[in-house]
Amino acid sequence: MNYLNYRTETMNVVLWDTRRNQAQKDFAGGMGVGMPSGAGGLRGKIIRHLYLRDYRPTPLNFAYLVAVIKKLGHKPIYVLDENPPAADVFIFNPSLLTLDIELQTIRRLRSQNPNAKILIVGQVAFALHEALTESTQDLNVTIVKGEAEQLLFRWDEVLNSSEAVVDIGSVEDLDALPIPDWSQFAYSRFRINYDFWRFPTTFIQQSRGCTFKCNYCPYIIVESKTRFRDPEAVVDEMRFGMEHYGFKSFKFRDPLFGLNRKKALELAEGIRRLPRRVQFSVETRVDLMREETLVALRDAGLTSITIGIETPDEETLKKYSRVAINDDRQRDFVALCRRLGIRTVAGFMVGFPADTRQSILSVLNYARAVNPTYANFNIVTPYPGTDFYEEVKSEIAEHDFSKYSVYQPVMKYQNLTAGEVAELHGKCFGKFYFRTRYLKDNAMLLWPQLRQLRRFFPGRRTAEPGVVGESQAKVSQRK
Repeated sequence: MNYLNYRTETMNVVLWDTRRNQAQKDFAGGMGVGMPSGAGGLRGKIIRHLYLRDYRPTPLNFAYLVAVIKKLGHKPIYVLDENPPAADVFIFNPSLLTLDIELQTIRRLRSQNPNAKILIVGQVAFALHEALTESTQDLNVTIVKGEAEQLLFRWDEVLNSSEAVVDIGSVEDLDALPIPDWSQFAYSRFRINYDFWRFPTTFIQQSRGCTFKCNYCPYIIVESKTRFRDPEAVVDEMRFGMEHYGFKSFKFRDPLFGLNRKKALELAEGIRRLPRRVQFSVETRVDLMREETLVALRDAGLTSITIGIETPDEETLKKYSRVAINDDRQRDFVALCRRLGIRTVAGFMVGFPADTRQSILSVLNYARAVNPTYANFNIVTPYPGTDFYEEVKSEIAEHDFSKYSVYQPVMKYQNLTAGEVAELHGKCFGKFYFRTRYLKDNAMLLWPQLRQLRRFFPGRRTAEPGVVGESQAKVSQRK
């Protein structure tokens, strides 16, 4: 079929998606993550239940694609886990967890739509383009290598290409993209409970890319530099989301928020000027956030910060090119955020090939000492396309990507069995959350309404969140 004939005609473009295998596609740099299995008895089941409360937003690049397709003059049709109608173009954005499901769907759709163009986009398409080319060679599928939003500028080229792989690169000017369109998704259900208590929630970005070199990280597969948006454009997007979709909270998907401190402060000032107060969360490194930046962001509505602590073992971090941060600095940062009334979501990693029972328990003990609001224990997962994946190929035990959830062991271990790693992983969750000190330190953050009750209890009060270093007299004057 010659797609040049469609340049002046409206095409039906299906965006096919799935949430099977409890996949959260927008995480792990687009590789996707799953949910805890619930192993570990009653405690494990409770933790799994708390995770399953979320209905996380549809991947951000799908919302961009809806807007892109409309801007190109075509009709986007979002389909979730159903057989789609006939269309001119089908677009798939698989995670590792859902790749087999989506390949099966592609095979079925090709038999039903022999003349349609089928595109596979996203991080998995980029990392596995060679393997996907081989597995789809009889299906006439186009693997789009690069950022899916580039289709705004390369649509005709991709549709008319006879190549199995088309490299479209990255978006140079992020502000040239249209505002993400959430109208076709169940946006009123979107919620992320560990970050917010006002819903619905949406994804947003101020920047893309990361300048660090952690060799296990999927965020740097495409490129290891950072591109920024104009803070005012980001604020305009938030205002649009509030007015058109009723969004009350925004999760920034930047892997390295705050790398440009000036832009972060400009963004905070812009968010403060929005017609209604919103909540937002960011992901960053401890060493990028000064106290004055935290205060400015908190005053604008920051409720939660995700940080990657990984492991207290500096030798392990160095081995995998992770820039270590001093232990005291991480503890102080979490304590500072607690005083400011900001939740901390700390990521820890267990299940490195050389891990022992003691090294995993050391990660648990360190997590308990730092005591963030939420601790997420991930089992080391070798993502295709990373240097780590190439280094440990011979140590990978499980090649079924549907198990790459970050909550299942998939490696061969020098000192442990996969069952022992799974058992220790479950113990990390149970031993972290079910203890008195955890609740004592984090109750006001877990249940913000408790702050309102303090006025009914006379006696000594701790400093208000956000007034670190100020006397109570100054606090009263500031009110």
